[in-house]
Amino acid sequence: MSRTGKCLCGSVEVKITGDHNDVGMCHCEMCRRWTSGPMMVVHVGADLEINGKEHITAFSSSDWGERAFCKKCGTNLYYRLLQSGEYMLSVGLLDDQTGLNLINQIFVDEQPDFYEISNETNKMTGAQVFAHYAPKEE
Repeated sequence: MSRTGKCLCGSVEVKITGDHNDVGMCHCEMCRRWTSGPMMVVHVGADLEINGKEHITAFSSSDWGERAFCKKCGTNLYYRLLQSGEYMLSVGLLDDQTGLNLINQIFVDEQPDFYEISNETNKMTGAQVFAHYAPKEE
């Protein structure tokens, strides 16, 4: 199975290879500032083809991750873990969003009080996320 998508102006096109239907949502302050709401992503690992890389600008938002956007239209494209190279692709890019399942929410302790997600999902606080995903010191 594969899915395709693009930014608003069409300068960046993506193709996900493999069966990636699980959506995660992040409520951290940085994601909310970046997207004006919770960031919704499909974790695609390395199963991503990107055309139009010359139109992408990436911002290192932490020691372990970067956020990328189209430098022509400003569309948020992905969050990428620097150590592993894994991509979390913005759901809004996808041409066909049918069959996707919201399975988890992170930084639920930073979620503002003006919205509530009613889906049954796995939930993690910011501390739990850092304990689980942050690179370990060697």
